[in-house]
Amino acid sequence: MVRQTGDLGKPAIRYLSCVAISISRLSVTPVKGLALAHPDQVTLTSIGVPENRLFFMIDSSGAMVSADRFGPMQRIRANFDPARDVLGLTFPDGSLADGHAAGAGEPVSIDFYGRLVAAHVVPGPFATALAAHTGLDVRLVRTDQPGDGSDVHHLTLVSSASVAALAQAAGAQSDIDSRRFRMLFELDGAAAYEEDTWDGRLLQIGETTVRVCGQVPRCVITTQSPTTGEKDLETLKALASSRGRMKDGTGLPFGMYAEVEEPGRVRVGDPVALVSAL
Repeated sequence: MVRQTGDLGKPAIRYLSCVAISISRLSVTPVKGLALAHPDQVTLTSIGVPENRLFFMIDSSGAMVSADRFGPMQRIRANFDPARDVLGLTFPDGSLADGHAAGAGEPVSIDFYGRLVAAHVVPGPFATALAAHTGLDVRLVRTDQPGDGSDVHHLTLVSSASVAALAQAAGAQSDIDSRRFRMLFELDGAAAYEEDTWDGRLLQIGETTVRVCGQVPRCVITTQSPTTGEKDLETLKALASSRGRMKDGTGLPFGMYAEVEEPGRVRVGDPVALVSAL
């Protein structure tokens, strides 16, 4: 089925997919590497979800710290109130570290996978609380520009069918928790790895339009339980045996990157359609 739409004076849009694909889950966190939250809706701007990964951690050498270096950080829950500019970190024992979240401390420049990200240290109780939980000398920092905390591109997506296919390849005895892949959008209704065929194409998602722009290379964090942060599944070995490396040989692909073309709101349950401007 092909459905064509378009307002007078605007490019017509041809909907190419007749399969019912929809958003099944949204996953965000204000602090990179900490527990994910699953809101019913998010608002996308040109830089994705502005509050997503606004903060991250660095070690004593100034290098970025991620949950792949300390998995149990995924048990820490972060809550950010942008209206009051207040961040709260809730730890597994129930203790809370909260305070004003302006990056008013020392300026830093951090290597984010080959690009430099400008940030400032966030003063307050956060460093002491994080060090007590992790045993690491870490500091909380805030990106100077929202959106800079994304690894490569501002959006990520994966289908539930791809997660099921990987679970089978990994020899899992049951479904695996897709939170381990930390994708912004999870999709129901697509075939396994169908999203890989959308590279370079436009997707209409709720009120927004996004452009898919390449595969996501996966790291050791995908081997860790999103509940405990402990390693519990050989996802990388399963990807290597079932899918092989990306075309450039740089990583093991799972899920896709995307960028915002038309900002707007995305809700759980919103339809996802592959589109093409005529």
